[in-house]
Amino acid sequence: MTVAIEMGQTTAGASAAIDLEELLATRLLVQGNSGSGKSHLLRRLLEQSAPWVQQTIIDPEGDFVTLAERFGHLVIDAEDHTERSLQVAGERVRIHRVSTVLNLEGLDAENQMRRAAAFLGGMFEVARDHWYPMLVVVDEAQLFAPAIAGEVSDEARKLSLGAMTNLMCRGRKRGLAGIIATQRLAKLAKNVAAEASNFLMGRTFLDIDMARAADLLGMERRQAEAFRDLERGQFMALGPALSRRPLGLRIGPTDTQPRNAAPRLMPLPEATLEDARAIILAAPPPETAARPPRRTPPPDLLSQLMAAKQPAPETDPETAEPPLSAEQLAERRERLDRILRAILAEPDAGFRAIGVLYQEFVVRCRIEGLGAVVPELTDFRRMLTRARAGLGTEMAEDDAWQDVSLRAAILPEDMQGVFMMIARAAKEGWPCPSDAAIARAYGTHSLRRARHLLTYIEEQGLIVCQLDGAGRRIVTLVELAWATAAADPNADEAPPEAACNSSSL
Repeated sequence: MTVAIEMGQTTAGASAAIDLEELLATRLLVQGNSGSGKSHLLRRLLEQSAPWVQQTIIDPEGDFVTLAERFGHLVIDAEDHTERSLQVAGERVRIHRVSTVLNLEGLDAENQMRRAAAFLGGMFEVARDHWYPMLVVVDEAQLFAPAIAGEVSDEARKLSLGAMTNLMCRGRKRGLAGIIATQRLAKLAKNVAAEASNFLMGRTFLDIDMARAADLLGMERRQAEAFRDLERGQFMALGPALSRRPLGLRIGPTDTQPRNAAPRLMPLPEATLEDARAIILAAPPPETAARPPRRTPPPDLLSQLMAAKQPAPETDPETAEPPLSAEQLAERRERLDRILRAILAEPDAGFRAIGVLYQEFVVRCRIEGLGAVVPELTDFRRMLTRARAGLGTEMAEDDAWQDVSLRAAILPEDMQGVFMMIARAAKEGWPCPSDAAIARAYGTHSLRRARHLLTYIEEQGLIVCQLDGAGRRIVTLVELAWATAAADPNADEAPPEAACNSSSL
């Protein structure tokens, strides 16, 4: 069955449509200067195709968040979440087939690139069973796939450009249909633009952009001047999902409106020069102490929905119980460790969100009569990191592990447990954890991501990875000279020694 998405009318007055199935297979590039109607075109396409296919919009300005009320898109404010949580969210978006808007408004260019790359990476790396058809719309694509290096770091640019290249070059087999929109073709990386087979070219004025647009549409250079004459909402279309020959069309109306509407002209307020002077040049307010940072560290996307602070025990401060003895504190720690150990022993525990694990931890603590002393979520994260490395509370507090903990602190929080797991295997001389064991400790099914993680830790100068003559991996901790025993990185499960000892915490 062919699904035709009505986009508006041709210059001849006929209906203009996009073949949705063909679009999913061939991808789309939209180009137009600011004010050409580019965002309006994307909104029309998204509204008309919403009943037929899952969608995700990478939205740097928050223009598309209004789709949520009308079409049920989940809006994810990237400013509130870590890269790791957005990566997991990207995976779950595909697994559960939820249409989303990734709102990047409020972030600087580098953080927009990093968070968009993490989210796209999660969608791209999901298991084959979840490769459902999906439109991935990237507005202002030149921000995420720049043709030349800008003011952002090389690392951020490589991450973002890599994610965009994967989307446009390799996304088709995974069901991802990239739709990228840009103000200037000259600023967009050529290897990203070249993968599109459908084009909608709007008004543009610079010669270099007009020439590239004409080349993409198969027009002669002398015809490129026509792009200057296009009105707002008019586009030249070409591609297997649109038209076999360049076709002029005008985009139809939309049901929703952007949140950030263009400013309209309005008369200036009436005020005398003296009043204006008194207002504008009034003495500034007194300076106050330096403000605290604007935001606390961003919460985890999933755990923030699940974690709830335990109510304080109802005790009278004047009759509060005396402090616990060292033996009582040790016994309490052991009980908490035992509860966490039981949770992590469940088969899918390595792939569950921290918020879900914390919720189960709270419930089990209450059942055990420890509801009044449940650790906060921040403390639970540290306990979980140690537990996944096979370290109990007492072992983690031992002096021998203080240096390891300091070294782990330079890594992102979600990687620290993997490093400590490798460190313990090296200290004890156990076989090196396999890719599957590393992936499980990291909370992913992707062995490829596990290998990338190991490479990243090595690039930070914390470990050195080697292969012996039989292809078995050995990991040595820098300066500490602890080394794992050689083991096959492709083994299906963690080495028996490590698995046995990790269960003992």
